[in-house]
Amino acid sequence: MAHDPPSPPSAPLGFEGVVGYLSSRRRSGAWGLTARQMIRVQRLFKRFGGFEALKGIDFHVAAGTSVGLLGENGAGKTTTMRILSCFIAPTSGVVEVAGHPVVFESAAVRENIGYMPESVPIYGNMRVEEFLRYRARLKGVSAKSVRRAVDEAISKVDLTSRRRSLVQVLSKGLRQRVGLADALVHRPPVLILDEPTSGLDPSQRREVRELIRDLRGEHTVLVSSHILPEIETTCERVVIIHRGTVAASESIETLKHRYSEDRFRVAFFPSEIDVELLLREVPDVRLEKFEASGQHGLGHALLASPDGGASRHAVIAQLVSHGVRVHELTGVERTLEEAFLKAIQGEDVP
Repeated sequence: MAHDPPSPPSAPLGFEGVVGYLSSRRRSGAWGLTARQMIRVQRLFKRFGGFEALKGIDFHVAAGTSVGLLGENGAGKTTTMRILSCFIAPTSGVVEVAGHPVVFESAAVRENIGYMPESVPIYGNMRVEEFLRYRARLKGVSAKSVRRAVDEAISKVDLTSRRRSLVQVLSKGLRQRVGLADALVHRPPVLILDEPTSGLDPSQRREVRELIRDLRGEHTVLVSSHILPEIETTCERVVIIHRGTVAASESIETLKHRYSEDRFRVAFFPSEIDVELLLREVPDVRLEKFEASGQHGLGHALLASPDGGASRHAVIAQLVSHGVRVHELTGVERTLEEAFLKAIQGEDVP
């Protein structure tokens, strides 16, 4: 008879605590994924001597989604990814990948993840398909399935025309594709990609970004990157780690609206009236940039407000009531960069 699942631990779990918690999950019948969570992290701590790199972080990644892991250098991103991929052990906490705890079932976790580190370790003196066959066998792909697995991985990353090429003659962008094929070759449900476009030129970054975006749905993807526009185009949600804690964990659109202000531009016809002064008098609106006469003889102002539409109406009303002719008002897209910076500074926009 199944019992109610045990409540998540409310304090750091040491070795005995982890054993007890996992045992209680098995007894309750609650073992496995919750709401199709492919990655589940609860109260994760990691200490290196006296330094606490992770301070009880919590987040989850649902099956078939793509999540960006963001943070400044030293925030704890790489430590988190190394724990998830079983390269290092947590000090305490619960970490599960595809329903398997990384501490007690690391072999099962490795079978279920494809890990691509920032510096891809590939053998330059091997040909692409030779290297991938070798890696497939190391990852437990049966001899009779290797050819199909390699063909699928090569096709997914668009390397068919270079399958017989020596790895050492490939460009960095193509070598990154080989690394991604290596992560895919054993058909894992979870992909963990650490700075997958590091060192690539803009064209190569775009190609790798498109490949990652195409993997969504078929795989659960966790991506770490310093390049925020790439996270914005490849991921649906973000987890922001700051000084070893989670500063935010939500969809990108929710994050941008929560932490970034509404910005808009106003273009107006020249006037004898002091338009700059009028704009500064509008409540809850901040004038960021002003140009009395610019392109096409129009004046321009860039404004910001936490109040959205109401402030836009107030600005227009202020100008029109004083006889200023408004040419147009256009919105400025909210950016992930602004939201990220305010999230790590703990600045909620009202």
